[in-house]
Amino acid sequence: MNRRKFMVASGATATVAAAAGIGGQMLSNKRNTVNTAQVKLTAPVVKPKPLPKNATLNVPGLSSFYTSNADFYRVDTAIVAPQVEPSSWQLNIHGMVDRPITMSFAELMKQPMIDHDVTLTCVSEGVGGGYIGNARWQGTMLADVLRKAGLQSGAQQIVMRDVNGMNIGVAVDPVMDGRAALLAVGMNGQPLPQEHGFPVRVVVPGLYGYVSACKWVVDMQVTTFAAFDAYWTHRGWSQTAPIKTESRIDVPKNSANVSAGKVMIAGVAWAQHRGIEAVEVYVDGTWTPAQLAAQDTIDTWRQWYYAWHATPGQHTIKVRATDKTGYTQTAMNHKTEPNGATGYHTVQVTVA
Repeated sequence: MNRRKFMVASGATATVAAAAGIGGQMLSNKRNTVNTAQVKLTAPVVKPKPLPKNATLNVPGLSSFYTSNADFYRVDTAIVAPQVEPSSWQLNIHGMVDRPITMSFAELMKQPMIDHDVTLTCVSEGVGGGYIGNARWQGTMLADVLRKAGLQSGAQQIVMRDVNGMNIGVAVDPVMDGRAALLAVGMNGQPLPQEHGFPVRVVVPGLYGYVSACKWVVDMQVTTFAAFDAYWTHRGWSQTAPIKTESRIDVPKNSANVSAGKVMIAGVAWAQHRGIEAVEVYVDGTWTPAQLAAQDTIDTWRQWYYAWHATPGQHTIKVRATDKTGYTQTAMNHKTEPNGATGYHTVQVTVA
């Protein structure tokens, strides 16, 4: 089942065409009634490190290091973005915990907040596709909240539910291993946009969104994998869903016509929670190391470029990345199901 063509209205399981997703975005824009500006973000308890000086490359056509809120991809199960007032929002944490918790939005906002840059990726992201974006998120550590609830021995999965009842399941281990898994209330210095989960969503670095990025979250049930099949895993998708090491060519575009001489080949590479160590560019049979921008956090993508001396004719360009564990992405082409697409992003260009 192609998740890019799948939308669910109000938690139901009706399948609709991809166009309905666009229609849903239009409807949600018309029906926004919640004033997100009523939420005032607080200063993080630890001042975030400034973005490294050379983390952003000045190459025309290259993706911006931070994706604007307006341009950030949206793949979710709500045709119309839910209208959730902060005053009525509550998070219930129950199941395999010693002390069930019901937390109001006011109580959440009193928790220590941090800012952390994270690149999110949808498992529907095909090789070279656009279902990926990078933002600075503000929120409180989900692990700290779960420790207050007291996770019981044997807990494996957190089943997260949104206000419509849609559920996704994330493994306990990556939430509790020290990474910046957040109950997020801010995005790029602003309160969450309504269509991105206002007032509260979950962000877990390193995992595809269908297990890690519950928007409009209101319920968390701590359980085991055997006891509950979350919505997407029940339909054959991976339970743990680590994001694969991948890369993309932003410029030149496929089928582009360029002039002979110096041509900048540039793009982004990502291996969330592992970090990118190297990127190589293939032109007509030869792999050459690309130049990398500075790494922000290991949870974000990394820009790269290669200055190519282009000669007239038809040319094939590919890219591959190596993460900081030493793994180089595979050339094997594989569809998105059940745990993410693989292969080298490839473009064909004509040089005149």
